Amino acid sequence: MGGSPSPKLAHPFIILSITITILLFQTVPISGSFAKTLSRRSLGLKREKLSHFRFYWHDILSGRNPTAVRVAGAPANSSSTGFGFMFMIDDPLTEGPAMSSKLVGRAQGFYASASQQEIGLLMAMNFAFVEGKYNGSTITILGRNTIVSAVREMPVIGGSGLFRFARGYVQLKTHSVNFTTRDAVVEYNVYVMHY
Repeated sequence: MGGSPSPKLAHPFIILSITITILLFQTVPISGSFAKTLSRRSLGLKREKLSHFRFYWHDILSGRNPTAVRVAGAPANSSSTGFGFMFMIDDPLTEGPAMSSKLVGRAQGFYASASQQEIGLLMAMNFAFVEGKYNGSTITILGRNTIVSAVREMPVIGGSGLFRFARGYVQLKTHSVNFTTRDAVVEYNVYVMHY
């Protein structure tokens, strides 16, 4: 009963052992670390390029179908800056400043008043594109927006689809505001490095 395994069983066992060893050394770095260096080519990444996008962001708080909804508010004795309020958004992005112009995507995320001294918003949103080759891709923005400044700047911190590994910045300026309804149209110029 003891002794060496039969030749019929030894052959498949050796093949299985070699296969497992090859697979392990292909996926686990030799250093034993949980991370490894990859080539850009292995992920299909080509040369990095710089793209510029210009579109208009429509923040609609009024009417039957607002695209910005308040989800949190400051206490009744809040500051004049509205410190503490928060809005969730699903704002249309259009080619031109008119709402009737071509829809190129939606800005989905939130903004909140994060300053006690001035009207300064913390904004976190994805520009989810629906037009052309960018359909299904996103650019992610996270930054500070002092809305009374003529031109503001926020960083691009990433993206998905055609914007994987994206980085860059956006410049924005208010195109129009209705001070009664608080609806606003803002021009966004996006400068993004991507593959």
